[in-house]
Amino acid sequence: MARVAILGLGLIGGSLGLALRGSVGKGQEVVGYDRDRETARKAQERGAVERAAPSLREAVAEAGLVVIATPIGAIGPLMQEIAPHLPQRCVVTDTASVKGVVMEWAERALPQGAHFVGGHPMAGKERWGIDAAQGDLFQGRPYAIVAPPEAPDAAVEAVVALALQVGAHPLFLDAQDHDRLAAAVSHLPLVLSTALFSLAHTSPSWEDLARLAGPAFRDMTRLASGNPEMSRDICRFNAEAILHWLDRMAAELARYRHLIEGEGDGLLAAFQEAQQERELFLSEGQGAWDKGHDPRPLTHDPPRRS
Repeated sequence: MARVAILGLGLIGGSLGLALRGSVGKGQEVVGYDRDRETARKAQERGAVERAAPSLREAVAEAGLVVIATPIGAIGPLMQEIAPHLPQRCVVTDTASVKGVVMEWAERALPQGAHFVGGHPMAGKERWGIDAAQGDLFQGRPYAIVAPPEAPDAAVEAVVALALQVGAHPLFLDAQDHDRLAAAVSHLPLVLSTALFSLAHTSPSWEDLARLAGPAFRDMTRLASGNPEMSRDICRFNAEAILHWLDRMAAELARYRHLIEGEGDGLLAAFQEAQQERELFLSEGQGAWDKGHDPRPLTHDPPRRS
């Protein structure tokens, strides 16, 4: 990976660039491209890329690793655009939060001489764009890696190396498992956060609600401030899995409604169980990630090849 090309220099692409350039090995160059020239200029100014290429063709030239960090809906057309210009044996990866459709696009669009390995850093925030990028965004976070069966070991290892270099923990999944799990822990929270804000904002009592709202409402609706284009694409390209978890959530809300109506000990037991299990989760899992390390072994091994 003497040259890494990052296509799309928003929050994720810019943060990858900052992280890579903060830990670059000898001789490694980070080149970037963004269709918005002002974004590209800011990325170079902030040090996220060593050089902002004026075209996609120049960005991928001689690149050992190409990282596509655009909104999901732009990935398919972009793959078609870069396909004729990719160097032989280069590795292409992405950062999209939906993997099934991206793997299909890569299989159709990319030439045989290039090797695609899907990626998804499980990190982000509600603000977007190059101004929101930060070099420690991926520290201690899971980095999902989705490798097609035909991908050479060297290609998979290149994406693993990328994840490790930016401080993340590689986690191997297939596309279907990734999309199903991401729908539960990432996409469903996005929809619920936005729906809660919409519910309150469209209420006739909104002015009074807004004056009364405290940290609980702010925290619960944080994701509603995210990039609307990204949110739409997530729901568009992972609809089946999101709908599954929305149905599960509707059933869970119905259960709590029944408990609240009953005014019995079952309601206290439900809150106690959730509180205890979340505290355990924080102490053994997510809390450790937030401190920059994950003490648990990977639950999925890298693919074995003969």
